Amino acid sequence: MSTASMTLFHSPASPFVRKVLVVLHETGQTDRVALQTVNLTPVSPVAELNQGNPAGKIPALRLTDGTVLHDSRVICEYLDQQHVGNPLIPKEGWPRWHRLTLASLADAIMDAAVLTRYETFLRPEDKRWDSWIDAQQDKIRRGLANLEQEHIAELTAVFDIAAIGVACALGYIDLRMPEFGWREQQPQLAAWYAQVSQRASMQATDPSVT
Repeated sequence: MSTASMTLFHSPASPFVRKVLVVLHETGQTDRVALQTVNLTPVSPVAELNQGNPAGKIPALRLTDGTVLHDSRVICEYLDQQHVGNPLIPKEGWPRWHRLTLASLADAIMDAAVLTRYETFLRPEDKRWDSWIDAQQDKIRRGLANLEQEHIAELTAVFDIAAIGVACALGYIDLRMPEFGWREQQPQLAAWYAQVSQRASMQATDPSVT
């Protein structure tokens, strides 16, 4: 077992954190990273997290030399270049841009779900903006409909950065928006998610059991 040489600032429920954790498992790098949990909300910054990461974002990865990488997309790309197995992000050409665009759609779904959570859970009830919540949920529904209609074959083909992002987005919706009812509208996506949820990397990072 190797000694951890990097530190990942994380909150287990974050879908963006989970995406990084899944990448670590899929690439066999979990022993290289120590996990440091932070309790973070938009109105409660963490001083240690802000060092080298002025936006205070999670996930944030502190490297051996003290450099901090933040944003899950940056961290995942960095980690994908640190192993010798098949890359999770295509190296060049159209496959790279296509898969990164699909991964970006997954991130957008996560963003909308997290913002919905903030609005419905953290904001005082008398200050909540129902139309804004509806708009975020519409983004989620459009994204899931697009995945169902256009990308099931691609998701099934390989568990790469795009598929990881989609799986983590769906996991977060189930965790924080259990009444959302997406499976009825996206049965193919539901069947795919049921299958990939059994992967060791997904089981090990499931926030509902941590």
